[in-house]
Amino acid sequence: MRRVALGPVIGALLLAASVAGAHAAVPDLAYGAYQRGLYQTAFREATLRLEKNKGDAAAMTLLGELYNQGLGIRLDPKKAAEWYLLAAQRGDANAMSSLGLMSLEGRGIEKNPVQGKVWLEKAAAKGNAAASYNLGLLLLTSGSDMDLEQAVELLRKAADAEIPDAQHALGVLYLQGRGVAKNATEAARLFERAAQNGSAVGEVEYAILLFNGEGVQKSESQAARYFRRAAAKGSAIAQNRLARLLVAGRGVPANKVDAAAWHILGAAQGLSDQWLDNALKDLTAEERTRAEKLAAERLGMR
Repeated sequence: MRRVALGPVIGALLLAASVAGAHAAVPDLAYGAYQRGLYQTAFREATLRLEKNKGDAAAMTLLGELYNQGLGIRLDPKKAAEWYLLAAQRGDANAMSSLGLMSLEGRGIEKNPVQGKVWLEKAAAKGNAAASYNLGLLLLTSGSDMDLEQAVELLRKAADAEIPDAQHALGVLYLQGRGVAKNATEAARLFERAAQNGSAVGEVEYAILLFNGEGVQKSESQAARYFRRAAAKGSAIAQNRLARLLVAGRGVPANKVDAAAWHILGAAQGLSDQWLDNALKDLTAEERTRAEKLAAERLGMR
């Protein structure tokens, strides 16, 4: 499980909510530019907004995000933290969420796990989904039953907000029966939602359940389809599992050249597989060349 920062995609969604509340009747040129990827324009418009209103927390958060990601301007975590702090002090939940992560990691600001947790708690209390997810992950590591119970609720809120990493994390808890009653059907439902929201790990987990018929009707062809989606995104596990299916002809027509191409990509990421090595050892030189070319093309497409 990984922490979720605002980022260009999730950040756009969360900033939209912040902006909408403050400027519902006024077109937001800064956010609109950010959403379209016009980051220098977004920086200019946010700066102009602050010249007119020095307390514009949404504009401060946007500047923090641009500095934090190095979008349209030079990457500068310290400046990002400064803008986030100004916005957080004015009650902006998105800034609190980002500042919490930076405090936990010591990025752009002095490392302070206690203060980082406080910022995440404040943001989560305001309904910030990214903060709920990250705080949930933090609580999962404490070993406390009370924290585990709270983590489940936080992850559920983030999952309901369609954060795919939260859906995956909550699905894992249901699969393990940790903090919740073990329920493979609910785990499959959450993994499927995570997959629909673009999560490669969600696709892999859902594919495994589909292949085994655990919590969902068994379908090797559907499993292969989800493995392929995750493999195309660079998941080494998916590349490995898809290669095995292609060798065995399970869920997909057998195709050793295609299998070898995926195996090459998975192995390049450190996922070795003696079974696949043996299964593909009889490929001809021409077939190996084709597999290597196919692997190179797939690598270049990402």
